[in-house]
Amino acid sequence: MASNNGPVSGERKNDTKDVPPPLPAPLAVPVADSHTHLDMQGGTVEEALAKAASVGVTTVIQVGCDLAGSRWAAETAAAHEAVWATVALHPNEAPRIVHGDPDGWSRQGAREPGGMPALDAALEEIDRLAALPQVRGVGETGLDYFRTGPEGMAAQEYSFRRHIEIAKRQGKALVIHDREAHDDVLRVLAEEGAPERVVFHCYSGDAAMAKVCAEAGYYMSFAGNVTFKNAQHLRDALAVAPLDLILVETDAPFLTPAPYRGRPNAPYLIPVTLRAMAEVKDIAEDALATAVAANTARVFGY
Repeated sequence: MASNNGPVSGERKNDTKDVPPPLPAPLAVPVADSHTHLDMQGGTVEEALAKAASVGVTTVIQVGCDLAGSRWAAETAAAHEAVWATVALHPNEAPRIVHGDPDGWSRQGAREPGGMPALDAALEEIDRLAALPQVRGVGETGLDYFRTGPEGMAAQEYSFRRHIEIAKRQGKALVIHDREAHDDVLRVLAEEGAPERVVFHCYSGDAAMAKVCAEAGYYMSFAGNVTFKNAQHLRDALAVAPLDLILVETDAPFLTPAPYRGRPNAPYLIPVTLRAMAEVKDIAEDALATAVAANTARVFGY
């Protein structure tokens, strides 16, 4: 969807792609960004938190995706009252540890295959970090069949099962990344026995799956893509999701909501997504903000 400030004659549409969107009107009821990656955004943590707080986003959950990022998340949460952390090996990270990453696609650069012993060692470090008091979740973990092919599925599923065990033993929320793997994610959760609190981050299923999640008591966190023109299935899912199982997130710097799609995302843009969600749910903005604020605090125990 194009920006409100559409391109002037002769201007390329992507001239604004690196320009941060403007501040939205503040929320009257403070909320949390339930899933963000401050370490992948421009500027300082302090700047990001101040900008978010200025529009009513007073808490952020900083999510780890690999060992370095999980350590950084724990350190950042310890240093900032407004930040809580989750720690994990992203579903696409586990196969890279086992099979190597010769192209250096991940932030660690090119890596040699480490096999299952390297994955087990990394999971032991995640377990250690998950015990820290400022760490309130284990994730993002799960399955991703979009970026990882069949050769990596065994490592992904093994890692996912281990993260479920860590979350249960440490008493922390489980934050799930599910991309084109709905049936298998639900199967593994059922086989392992889900932790008390489960969050489907950047919920990507349809309305039927939302009903399955609701029946199981799983939380569904909606990101900026719920505003995209081609995402009617997400709006249908949101419409049937119970109010007490809904969260809002940015997944920043990714998934910037319309009308700013393609530009940098950050926690301060939560109000844009929340207002769109309130329209879908046909409830007042303040009522939705009150609900998601309580839900996020309940999930992450703060």
